[in-house]
Amino acid sequence: MRFVTDVNEGLWISFRALRANKIRAVLTTLGIIIGVMTVILMITIILGLNKSVEKQFAFLGTNTVYVSRWNWFGDNWREMMKRREMKPEYAARVERESELAEAVSPFGQASASVNVGANRMTQVSIMGVTEQYLVTNAVKVEFGRFLSDQDISHNRDVAIIGSGLADKLFEKVNPIGQSVVIRSRKYRVIGVLEKMGKFFGQDMDNYALIPVGAFTRQFGRNRDMDIIVKAASAEQMEDLTWELKGIMRRIRRLTPLEPDDFGINSQSMIMNVYKQITAGIYTGGILIAGISLIVGGIGIMNIMLVSVTERTSEVGLRKALGARRWMVGWQFLVESAIICSVGGAIGVLLAFIGSKAMDKFIPTTMPFWVAVFG
Repeated sequence: MRFVTDVNEGLWISFRALRANKIRAVLTTLGIIIGVMTVILMITIILGLNKSVEKQFAFLGTNTVYVSRWNWFGDNWREMMKRREMKPEYAARVERESELAEAVSPFGQASASVNVGANRMTQVSIMGVTEQYLVTNAVKVEFGRFLSDQDISHNRDVAIIGSGLADKLFEKVNPIGQSVVIRSRKYRVIGVLEKMGKFFGQDMDNYALIPVGAFTRQFGRNRDMDIIVKAASAEQMEDLTWELKGIMRRIRRLTPLEPDDFGINSQSMIMNVYKQITAGIYTGGILIAGISLIVGGIGIMNIMLVSVTERTSEVGLRKALGARRWMVGWQFLVESAIICSVGGAIGVLLAFIGSKAMDKFIPTTMPFWVAVFG
């Protein structure tokens, strides 16, 4: 019972001391507020950017590899320019010979103008694919339907358009069943894809998907194409890569001593490079933010040292009346804990408000554990 009384007495003394020195307490708390807010905001920005980049790279497809003429991160571009083009018929052979592929789709890309009456958009990305593109890539049909095997086998003039294209060309009109003109050739719109947003500032919704046969008929069979191959699971990605290398070497008729004249690329390669580039920047940012928190802690330490010096006579009087050493220490510990707790709570609140405000310009994510960490 005496212990509880001593603890309560220390609490009341601490509160009275803080009330008597309001300005000093506020200024000391300010250091912790800034430190906690800075650390949390830095972490929320890092988490937000990582989540945004992962989401935007998802359009490449998960557990998916791209067999291409190019190595995405190769440094010998002059040699890669000499490689033979990839042909759309390679996809059928890969699908036939691969035992680990869940889905295979050729992928051709060109840029063209698209018209709907007086509405016109230039530099629209036109992609030639098959019905399996829906499996290999993270695209979803918002309304309408995707390409069917009949559309592919008959090279029908049909198109699935991105939501950005639908909004700008058709405005408030339902695009399903309407016609779009791609390079003077009419295509009937059969579906509209869900909105994907922007990728490094580029609008990812201004594109159209058409059957690969219609694509090669309009843009030429000699245009370079990729082959998108999806593995059944993440565990099979490495085995699939080696299997595809063997298949492609047979297709390209390479001798054992000849190097690969194709590249096998994946989403994970981009993410690894991104993480390598940003790891140092993020670590430096958190360290700099942490310094402000350390400075705030040093500020509290200095103020408490001044507080102890100012109240030497009070401490002496309390000890003379029977106060023990831990009771005096408890008094000053409570003062510093109150300053830290109030400063931390305000810092978390301001960081939450700041992250919501910044989310309009920079993607941020503030999970619960970040607030607790702060």
